[in-house]
Amino acid sequence: MPIIFRTTGYFLALSLIFTSCKTVSTRGDAVDVAPIESVDSTKTSDNSARERLIREKEAKIKGYQASNNRDFDLLHTQLKVKFDYSSQTVNGEALLTLKPYAYPQDVLVLDAKDFDIHNTSILIGAEEIPLTYKYDQEKLILLLPEQVNRNDTLQVAIAYTAFPERGGKAGSAAITDTKGLYFINPEGEEKDKPVQIWTQGETVHSSKWFPTIDSPNERQTHDFFIKVPDQYISLSNGNKVDSQTNADGTRTDHWQMNLPHAPYLSALVVGEFAVIEDGIDGLALRYFVEPIYEEGAKKVFENTPEMISFFSSLLQMPFPWQKYDQVVVRDFVSGAMENTTLSIFMEALNLNEREALDSEWDYIIAHELFHQWFGNYVTTESWANLAMNEAFADYSEYLWLEHKEGRDHADMHHFNAIEQYMGEAEEKQVDLIRFYHEDSEDMFDSHTYAKGGRVLHMLRKLLGDEVFFEGLRIYLKDNAFNSVEVHQLRLALEKVSGKDLNWFFNQWFLSAGHPQLKVSWDYSQPDNVKLTLEQLQDVSRFPVFQIPFKVSIYKEGKRIEQSYTMDRAMQQFTLENGPGTDLVLFDEFSEILSTREERRGGELMKEQFRWSTSGLSRVEALDSLTSNYSDELDFLATMQAALEDSFSVVRELALHRLNRLEAEAGEVLQLEQKVLKMAEEDPNNAVRAAAIEALAGMNSGKFEQLFYRLINAPSYQVAGAALTAYLDIEDNVSEKRELYQRLKEEENIRIIAPLADYLTREKIAVEAVWMQEKLDKLDGESLYYFLGYYGDFFASVEGVSTAQAISTLGELASGHKQNYVRLAAFQSLFGFIDEAGVLTLVKSIQAAEVDEMIRQYQEYYISPYLENN
Repeated sequence: MPIIFRTTGYFLALSLIFTSCKTVSTRGDAVDVAPIESVDSTKTSDNSARERLIREKEAKIKGYQASNNRDFDLLHTQLKVKFDYSSQTVNGEALLTLKPYAYPQDVLVLDAKDFDIHNTSILIGAEEIPLTYKYDQEKLILLLPEQVNRNDTLQVAIAYTAFPERGGKAGSAAITDTKGLYFINPEGEEKDKPVQIWTQGETVHSSKWFPTIDSPNERQTHDFFIKVPDQYISLSNGNKVDSQTNADGTRTDHWQMNLPHAPYLSALVVGEFAVIEDGIDGLALRYFVEPIYEEGAKKVFENTPEMISFFSSLLQMPFPWQKYDQVVVRDFVSGAMENTTLSIFMEALNLNEREALDSEWDYIIAHELFHQWFGNYVTTESWANLAMNEAFADYSEYLWLEHKEGRDHADMHHFNAIEQYMGEAEEKQVDLIRFYHEDSEDMFDSHTYAKGGRVLHMLRKLLGDEVFFEGLRIYLKDNAFNSVEVHQLRLALEKVSGKDLNWFFNQWFLSAGHPQLKVSWDYSQPDNVKLTLEQLQDVSRFPVFQIPFKVSIYKEGKRIEQSYTMDRAMQQFTLENGPGTDLVLFDEFSEILSTREERRGGELMKEQFRWSTSGLSRVEALDSLTSNYSDELDFLATMQAALEDSFSVVRELALHRLNRLEAEAGEVLQLEQKVLKMAEEDPNNAVRAAAIEALAGMNSGKFEQLFYRLINAPSYQVAGAALTAYLDIEDNVSEKRELYQRLKEEENIRIIAPLADYLTREKIAVEAVWMQEKLDKLDGESLYYFLGYYGDFFASVEGVSTAQAISTLGELASGHKQNYVRLAAFQSLFGFIDEAGVLTLVKSIQAAEVDEMIRQYQEYYISPYLENN
């Protein structure tokens, strides 16, 4: 399913704030009551309380989001479609094969949103009989000529035109639009932008382009006949079994999906793409990108065969579909989407060969791939159970990183996911499996993704790898090509483990919240340390959690792990750790999803950094030592150990902190050669970039030639850091101008950002055109980062016209599809706030903003100016 992003840095987590579920309320019917003077006040109070309780319970009944009833079983869809690019419409002929599911039926209700219906009919033998229908632009109600029962199979034909641009509603944080099918640059008017068509069916948007039963607990096979201009490639689910050239310069491709899957996973893509052929064990793999990104795609997607091999082995189940295509498109409304056999990705994965060296997109590729088992092969029966899709896909990111990069990198990713969920939990805490939500789009939040993945991690650690993964195999095998709810996962794991797991599922899947732990230590008896745990969460709203946990004991150069279970709100544990103990740690690998209050002090943090085998734990210790206990720090010994740490995030953090700490010049000098070697040779490009930054802070002039040389490094991350360091050196004015001329045609944000900063500092007004041209070509995160430089340039450099900059920022702030870009542009407008009309402009933008989170941020920026006016 569409993915919610998070960063991968050591202290970074992208926390998306989503709209809270709406409280459901209803009006009760009027009731007769006795005259007020004849009613006992206590009874009146009791009656009022009872009435309120009744209304709340009635609202619960009405607000319950049940799985959709299955009146019909959709067996197969034959679909013929062609596209009108100028009107952005789909002309289709659908032939649906269905049978009643359980009970006799005389009416067939289909989902068909914003169509013009041309005719409908039922096929009986060789005869086609017109059907009477009712249509309200959402539901197509077909009146059958006679009642049919579960033994009858019927075929219904519908000719229609679909209007994806009509109607629709607001999307979610994960899926920002609901058109279902999208025409990108349909008439080729936008320069440097390809003409494309692609679909996005989740949650209920496949019915924006073909009539169906648009429900996750439905499954169909299908044959799609897609008519396209002959110069374009078409892609869809399953295999292309035929292709016919037409006399009018078009081609009709026949795509056949002969294994059943949910309608929301049906997809098509049309456009001009380069294709990279790959494969593993007879399974065809292909990667489709715009032709100029062909070489980069080989690097971006290169781990796909290994991922399939790893997941197949882990699950002891081969990839369950006919083939697997991955395609990168423009203007996608989500991070990516796991359509069966055809995953679609946003344009950020369009990377050239050099950019691909710094690609960090393995996590999203793994996420969509794992969905092919969890979400496609076995599918949630309702959006209330969405975690049965998304929690698994989210956790696959951990599994892949653990396999490919090691546990430390996976644990860092895991910690960032905890932070993402905790950010959302400040605004709302709701059940993971949620039968009460206003709209299915509300389910796509950090509870379903980040919390869901962490709950699976705890479940794995509770059961152990052998039992956990065997349980997943049973779950997949028993529910193949079917839909599921959360209890089927529990039953599969209970079957393998022999354990009752209701308590775990009740508190983590079917309840809201998380433990808020206070951790206290008593070292008065060093050989028998006492650990006290308290749960501080509001127990009137959230459970008292039963928490299995581990304590790590380091003694005599060895690590000993002891397991315990907390089953009370406050509980003390004696460790019986014995003599010679160097360190004890609670939940060393941060396996428990919780907040934690724990005071450890500088000395214990030093021991944690020295002894812990967890890279995440060492990052925590180093962060604390260099932030809170720097006056107690043995600078040279600590930095030497950190710079040689096996975990790249520890090395990177040490380099970032190196010049912020007070240290003797001689101590810093002793580290210089080590940092220099890291800048040249460290295997991690982020660490190399941090080392360049550290050298610049030590003595930028001394390393001028190094910086100049590394501007040509293959990695943009390294080259960008070197360029920044070189341009920050105070002299060499002519060399800098020459360097700017040499690099000004670059399009990567890591190069153009330091160039833009250089132009602003040097106040080179003649390059205003360059600033505008660069901004016009950027999108997504690159545009977001560049907006600050763009705004600073036009706001601070004398002799440049600000009118176009204000206009550009206004357009982006009011109309860009990505909310974080709108916010960055809005913020940049405040550099011009004293100019005529700008305050009025930002007021109007803020008033029109539909994203409540963005409105709140905008209000924060604008409020001081409202107070002064």
